[in-house]
Amino acid sequence: GSPALRRCLDVLRDARNDSEQFAALLLVTKAVRAGEVDAKTRRQIFNAIGFTFPTRLLASGKPPPGCPDHTFRALGLTLLACFCTDPELAAHSQILNKIPTFNDILVSPCNPDSTSMVDDVYQCLSAVMATTRGPRELVTKGTVSALCQAYVNCSYGSDRALALLLGLLAIAEEKCWQRDAPHLLAVLNKLSDDFLKTEDMTKFELCKVLPHFIPLSPPLTQDPQGSECLCRLYKGLANILGSKLSQSQRDPALKLAACLVQAYGSEWIPAGSAGSKFLALLVNLACVEVRLTLEEPDPLEVEGKKEVVTACYVLIELGIQECLREEKPLLEEVQKMQLMRIMEEAFGAVIFYLRQVKQEELRDPFIFASVRILGAWMAEETSSLKQEICELLPFLVLYAKKLFKEGNSAGSPPQPELVSTEGSGFPQDALRFLLPGFCHLTAEDGPRDILISEGAPALLCEYFLHQWEVLTSKPASPTPLTSPEMSLQTMCGIFLNLVVTAPDLIRQDKTFSSLMDMLLKSLPLLLPQKDHLALAADIATLGLMMARILAGSTVLQGTQRTKEFFEAAISFLSQAHTAQAEPGSDSLTLAVSPAYMGAWADISELWFLGMQALAGCIPLFPWLPQAVLQARWLEGLSELLTRVAAASVDFELIAAFQGVLVELARASKPCRDMILSHHGREWANLYGMAALEQCLSEQ
Repeated sequence: GSPALRRCLDVLRDARNDSEQFAALLLVTKAVRAGEVDAKTRRQIFNAIGFTFPTRLLASGKPPPGCPDHTFRALGLTLLACFCTDPELAAHSQILNKIPTFNDILVSPCNPDSTSMVDDVYQCLSAVMATTRGPRELVTKGTVSALCQAYVNCSYGSDRALALLLGLLAIAEEKCWQRDAPHLLAVLNKLSDDFLKTEDMTKFELCKVLPHFIPLSPPLTQDPQGSECLCRLYKGLANILGSKLSQSQRDPALKLAACLVQAYGSEWIPAGSAGSKFLALLVNLACVEVRLTLEEPDPLEVEGKKEVVTACYVLIELGIQECLREEKPLLEEVQKMQLMRIMEEAFGAVIFYLRQVKQEELRDPFIFASVRILGAWMAEETSSLKQEICELLPFLVLYAKKLFKEGNSAGSPPQPELVSTEGSGFPQDALRFLLPGFCHLTAEDGPRDILISEGAPALLCEYFLHQWEVLTSKPASPTPLTSPEMSLQTMCGIFLNLVVTAPDLIRQDKTFSSLMDMLLKSLPLLLPQKDHLALAADIATLGLMMARILAGSTVLQGTQRTKEFFEAAISFLSQAHTAQAEPGSDSLTLAVSPAYMGAWADISELWFLGMQALAGCIPLFPWLPQAVLQARWLEGLSELLTRVAAASVDFELIAAFQGVLVELARASKPCRDMILSHHGREWANLYGMAALEQCLSEQ
């Protein structure tokens, strides 16, 4: 610093009274404001006066004669702003406990001569924000609402208020909305209003700002003011996207639309012809963007391109969902057909891009986003791009395997839902998004052979064990269908396809023995939990069908675990039906049991398959008829068939019961005797169970 400044510091240190100190202080702050202070001098000033003096100035009342009212406060703030340029001091508790004072100054009316105070406050707040503890302190001490008010009231420095708000939302969005939703809504209200009304480049700047103010929770759709904001954003976007745009204008608009879709699906798009045209345009633009970018030789060299294409993926995923929506569809049939065609071209470009990915690029989150969106397409649209998808399968299996292995060795938690291309760390779980597509593909010879030769079954078995652990280690969640549960159900579908079409693989591949072992363990645990009935049905049926193939293997050698599995499977199959009184009549009819009613649409096919598989297991496991007897299923079934009106039992059900009963009567004299002693001949005749009748009449 200058000699004059050093003299002032000496005076400050040795001042005998307030007026001497005040005069010296004025000179110091003048030097500070003129930017004449380097880090060394700043430390000297701090060592000379510490926090005590500025704190006193902030609290002082009347200024010296002839000075404006806020003179002392202004001096105190200038000194604090000066100290705050040192990160260590900015994090000091003496600065953090001044946050409420800073907030007050932001929300107070600002005279032309007090603008320097506001500048100093913004400097202090920006410095605090850059420290580790700062953002949390700012949120809990009410700075968010002060910044919101400063912005909404267009106070002096409101652009800096917005910049700070964006910073805080980026770090602590959820906390900010929990504490200050009404104030943040007021900012969104102003932003969305400006967005709709401005007709210059500001509109595109606002496209970049607005995504930061769209919360996932509380949802804007449930708030009248929020819904109004969404309506303005829709209209503003419709205006923009309907015009001729340059690349730099279109990109932020697509990203804003994607942000709204991620938060609210299509709820923010009104029904009717304007809404459906807008949705079709949105998906169309996204597809064009994906093709233009990914069909280039070096598609993603351009800065920021990955973010734009990832946003387009979000819009295309909405396109897939809306094209498949039956109830109250937003799109007309013609639009759906056109969009499916355009999306197919975009997916051709995604496949083209993925086929060129190099080994060292596999960690790039953008590849994860590309695989994920392709998974969404494969899950729904099976006939299109079949050849191209088959050629890409080796890469998809390799990629899913690499991510799963790395994710597992890191012991990392499962990925969150949202795709973010920045800062989300290395994505773990690509397999989850590929499972539905793999389920379709394992039902077909060509793709199934590729998946088998690429080692997909072993990977899926490992993944099954992993997802089972995730499901069982979690406390019971309020939503019955969690993501691990859906993955497990889809994998059961894949394994069922393999059991039916490639039984030799099940026999020869050791992986399936460990899967069988897992199924034996899991069914008895799962069945008593009523909200997992669909998964239990999958596991019971898959287990029974695999047991038929693996009957001779060591994994099924009459162990306690095997018996417990079969007991649980018998319990699942035997409790599905009951006798029910018909309203207005004395007769009883056969009906699905109340506990199965909610899931029956999803599990009835599995139940019939399970009955067939159980019938196939009876001759292979000599102790199985005894387990059926212990479960008292034969008595229950005899009673059920005797009590209900024969006309209420459909043919398919009669065939399923007969299949199991015939095998039991053939394999076990006690079972045959039990059926006979419960009028088996009579009801076998009544229901037209010819095979059972014949079996019972043989000696």
